Amino acid sequence: MDTTQRTDQERSADRRRRELLEAADRVVLRDGPGASMNAIAAEAGITKPILYRHFGDKSGLYAALAKRHTDALLDALRAALDAPAERRERVEATLDTYLTAIEARPQVYRFLMHPAEGGQPGGDQGFDVGKHSAPLLRRMGEELGKVVEERLDLGPDGHRLARVWGHGIVGMMHAAGDWWLGERPCTRQELVRSLADLLWGRLAAAGDKVGGPGF
Repeated sequence: MDTTQRTDQERSADRRRRELLEAADRVVLRDGPGASMNAIAAEAGITKPILYRHFGDKSGLYAALAKRHTDALLDALRAALDAPAERRERVEATLDTYLTAIEARPQVYRFLMHPAEGGQPGGDQGFDVGKHSAPLLRRMGEELGKVVEERLDLGPDGHRLARVWGHGIVGMMHAAGDWWLGERPCTRQELVRSLADLLWGRLAAAGDKVGGPGF
C-alpha cells in the first residue's frame, strides 16, 4: 500500500470516527448518563459490533467523548485567561466559562461525571463512568497547573505550588458546580463572584512570571 492510499484511508477512518462521536453526543444530550451502546449504534445507523470495532468497548467510547469535551473546555478556559482584561475580571471569566459549559449541556456533564442509574431496555447497561471521572479531573488539574506555572511567579517551589493550585481550583470548581447545578441555590453570577472572592487573596498577591504571558 503506498503512502497516498494509506493517508486517504486514515483520513476516512478519522472522519468516520468523528461522525460516530457526533452520533454519541446526540444520544448523550438526550439520555445523559443513561446513554447506551445500543442507542448510540442505532443513532449512527450501524450495528453495535461496528461501534466496538472503532472504540473497543464502552470505556473506549467514553474516553474518546471525555477527551473531545475536555479539550473544548480547556480551550475555552485558556481563552478566558488570555482575554485583555484585569486579573480579577479574568479569574471571574474563567470560573464563569466552566459554569456556563456545564449549565449549557447538563446531560453531557452528568454523562461525564456521574454513573448511570440502572440499565437500558434490551439489556444494554448505561455507561458506568464513576470510575473514569477522576482521571478527567486530574487532567484538568494538571493543565490548569501548567497555566498557573507559566503565568505566575510562585517562588523557588513554583512548580509544585502551581500543581497544588491547579488541582485545588479544579476541585473547587467541580464540587461547587456540581452542587449548584443540582440545587440552583443562587444565580451563576453570584456563584462566580463568591468563588472568585475565595481565590482572590493569594491570586492578587502573586506577581506575573518574568517572560510569561501574564495573569
